[in-house]
This record gives sequence, C-alpha cells and structure tokens, in this order.
Amino acid sequence: MDNITLKALAKINLGLDVVRRREDGYHEVRMIMQTIHLYDKLDIKKTTESGITITSNLSYVPTNENNLVYKAGKLLMDEFDIKEGVSVDLQKRIPVAAGMAGGSSDAAAMLYGMNEIFGLGLTRQQLMDRGVKIGADVPYCLMRGTALAEGIGEKLTSLPPMVKCPVLIAKPQISVSTKFVYENLKLDENTVHPDIDQLVADIKNKDLHAIAGHMGNVLESVTIPAYPIIAEIKEQMMKSGAINAMMSGSGPTVFGLFEDEDVARKAYDDMVQSGLAKQIYLTSVYNNRRE
Repeated sequence: MDNITLKALAKINLGLDVVRRREDGYHEVRMIMQTIHLYDKLDIKKTTESGITITSNLSYVPTNENNLVYKAGKLLMDEFDIKEGVSVDLQKRIPVAAGMAGGSSDAAAMLYGMNEIFGLGLTRQQLMDRGVKIGADVPYCLMRGTALAEGIGEKLTSLPPMVKCPVLIAKPQISVSTKFVYENLKLDENTVHPDIDQLVADIKNKDLHAIAGHMGNVLESVTIPAYPIIAEIKEQMMKSGAINAMMSGSGPTVFGLFEDEDVARKAYDDMVQSGLAKQIYLTSVYNNRRE
C-alpha cells in the first residue's frame, strides 16, 4: 500500500471530573469520552525522499515538528528505521485548540496510517501504547467510541455505545489555553464534581435524558467566568431545545445533545443567526470503533 485516506474524528466529554493535582503537576481525571461524526481528513502517501512533509488547508496549523502528526510519524520512523518518507495532506475541520482532541485524533490517524502503509504489523493496543508518548488523548482517539478515561486520561475502559443522537457543536471566536484552565482550577470542599459513575450507569441503561441530566464538566468553573460567551452559547442551545448543553474539555467549544433531528437543525440555524459562534456544526454520536 502506497497511500491511505483516513478520517480523524473529534471527541466530546459527556463528563469531566478532576480528582486531584499530582506532585508532578499533572491532574488526575475521570472523564467520559465520546467520539462524534466531525472529522479532519488525512491523505498519507509514501515518498521516495526521506522525512515527513505536511500540507494543510489552514495557514496557522504548524507543518513542522510542532504538529502532532509529525511527532507520530517520526516516532514510528525512528523505531522501525523507515528510510522512505511520507507526505501528509491534512484537511482540518475540527476546531483548533477547542477541547475536541483534534490534534490528538490527527496523530492517532497518522499512527494507524503509517502502520498500514509500511506494514508494521502493530495491534491497536500497541499503537495506543505508543500514542500516549505523543499525548494523553491519543490512545483514546485510536480506540474511539464511548470510554471512561482515568489517570491523566490514558487509562481507558471501553463502555457500551452511547445512545445515537444529534449533536450541535459551536465554538466562539476565542481560543482557550488548557494550561491556563488547569492552573486556575481550585479543588476544595466547594468544588461541584460530576457523578461519573452515575453517567456510566446511564450510558449502560441507554437513557438519553438521564445522560444529559447528569452531564458535568468541573473545568467550566474556570473557563466560563473567564469567557462568559461560553455560558451565552449554552443558554442559546438550551433555548433552542437541547436536552442539555456543556463545554467540551477545557473549552471553549460547547456541544448540545438533541432528541430530534428537526429541532437540532432549527437550533443550528438559531446559532448561526445569534452570531455567538465562529464555527458551528451539526453532527451526531459515533459508535463504531473505526471506519
């Protein structure tokens, strides 16, 4: 195989709790990760010249060693002493720096693609073991579906598939630094922690209203006061008929879960007219492991 085209799917967090700050500065989390049908596209081709070249539809996306796609490619090239090169055309649709694991998903697709075109014979688990060296979300992006993530996000437990439903995504003009959010997170007796175990039970029961009712993201306590527009977007989604709306990851992207496709379409139009968000997508929950 000389080339492969892959979809790198985005994720949302149905629940995100931070358990504690470790001595090494990392935060221990308990999160419910969910893949959605919003994706970047990677065209990966073998080249006779060595090295990795990346092109992208977005001028501000790095195309050098600062891109996680590059890091993923180099990791496998170094380990397996690959002499040939690869060129990658990266078409970005997942909002950048938005709490949706876009870069991690691109890196996961690169690992998968390199394994295929160079016939490295690595299992998905072996790719996941390597992916954690690139970023905590990369193993999940290889696994996909519905999962409980613990530790720094690398300890994964596969869950039964989430109920299929429309998902509205809206990212405001701003970008949020994950580092800023975690540095300003206060964990004390007043912290409201989402009930992750209850969410797991709701997912197993396939109860969409219960899932939506128990959604929670502890990082909203930092990001929303700093960027009130996130609360405005949530409010707009709720007004338009979302069962619930919440920030994904460290933000600033907001997602809303809907029961009805027509209501979700109307909510999309309402969001466009509101002018609150720069990037708006109507998508759905993704259940299969890989496509």
